[in-house]
Amino acid sequence: MKSIQHFINGTIVAGSGSRTVPTYNPATGEQSGELSLANGADVRAAVEAATAAFPAWAETTPLRRARILNKFLGILEDRTDELAKVITAEHGKVHSDALGEIQRGMEVVEFATAAPQLLKGEFTENVGTAVDSWSMRQPLGVVAGITPFNFPAMVPMWMFPVALACGNCFILKPSERDPSAALLIAEWLKEAGLPDGVFNVVQGDKEAVDAILADPDIQAVSFVGSTPIARYIYTTATASGKRCQALGGAKNHMIVMPDADMDQAADALMGAAYGSAGERCMAISVAVPVGDETADRLIDKLKPRIAALKVGPGTDPDADMGPVVTAAARDKILGLIDSGVEEGADLVVDGRGLKLQGYEDGYFVGATLFDKVTTDMKIYKEEIFGPVLSVARAASYDEAAQWINDHEYGNGTAIFTRDGDAAREFAHKIKVGMVGINVPIPVPMAFHSFGGWKASLFGDHHMHGPEGVRFYTRMKTITSRWPKGIRSGAEFSMPTMK
Repeated sequence: MKSIQHFINGTIVAGSGSRTVPTYNPATGEQSGELSLANGADVRAAVEAATAAFPAWAETTPLRRARILNKFLGILEDRTDELAKVITAEHGKVHSDALGEIQRGMEVVEFATAAPQLLKGEFTENVGTAVDSWSMRQPLGVVAGITPFNFPAMVPMWMFPVALACGNCFILKPSERDPSAALLIAEWLKEAGLPDGVFNVVQGDKEAVDAILADPDIQAVSFVGSTPIARYIYTTATASGKRCQALGGAKNHMIVMPDADMDQAADALMGAAYGSAGERCMAISVAVPVGDETADRLIDKLKPRIAALKVGPGTDPDADMGPVVTAAARDKILGLIDSGVEEGADLVVDGRGLKLQGYEDGYFVGATLFDKVTTDMKIYKEEIFGPVLSVARAASYDEAAQWINDHEYGNGTAIFTRDGDAAREFAHKIKVGMVGINVPIPVPMAFHSFGGWKASLFGDHHMHGPEGVRFYTRMKTITSRWPKGIRSGAEFSMPTMK
């Protein structure tokens, strides 16, 4: 059984904390490792290492920082399969999904290699007589990322490549459910030439999180997770004077218009609802067909597709969907399915009671489909984070859009239609941060920015892309005059550029 520790100042360390928790293989339910949990002293050690490394890293030219990230990108390309196997072993997602996660993370690394271009300021000559003005973006210092279990490689790579490219030093606190990917990333960054102390990993739970939020030398915190924790992270971090971007939960709807290509819509829903066992903040968990005839056609298309869905361990190359991450997650999902039945939703496909031969103790939930879900039901209001798709029938487009706008979450949404007017209206007026038109999971490419609205995001900046550069830097504006030996005397009024 492996021991999983921290990465501080360029080396694996056991840390001073005495607490440990087990890690598990979700497909078998067997313990796979023992994770050391950081205490406040371990977090402080990481902060001190990062603080000591910051001056030299900040003074390293953007081009040299970009070259290190480019070498790291090459390592990722060569060893993608190795990292994917680590993710599958601890998270449970199928290997192909783990590969896809890494690819999306690598796109942000690739974006960050453009640091010399991203960090250019602006210059204006002669804003006044013999006066020039220019701006520059400078790193914050030591920053931290607190990341979730569902994307143990991709979400950290939404954060640290941009932070490092901008000249910051980074402390990563990954999920304690699948912590090993973070250590592999740390070792590969060092191999790429990243100086010791610039990137550190502290494993832990709330004690480590609170130490990060309270440390006066950490300038900014990035977080992805549930909305209650995002709200706590944001309020605590900002009360301590830190910058914070905290991405929370989601309840993503997909409107299906009567004119939609129903096969295309059904295929999109299969991947968006059941991919990664529904453990995605951008998963579509509510399908909203407009009209009963549309709903009936959609259900008819979904039922045989769900019947053909293959559930198995993530190591099975033929599996479409693996287990959920923990026994507690499985039990929560099953409880929410029970509540849907109790509240009167029509359970079209029941994923409860799924047992796989040889994996009887695994954390499996079968693909589940509800029809005739109403907006007052628990399965409609709450984020299930499992392989459960609810069909909520709307009488009109306006009613469907209103449901989305009224929901407390506003992370992602989609519409499937052939009608350009309806699509434009949807994109223009829907109160959601990321919108797909005939695209079920509209995660932006790395050179755009990721983030939701309403209770799905706390803070002013979205992640990666131009917003990420703005978050991890502060602007400085310089106004300069070199007088030609002319003195005009003291001026006591507000300076103006006459």
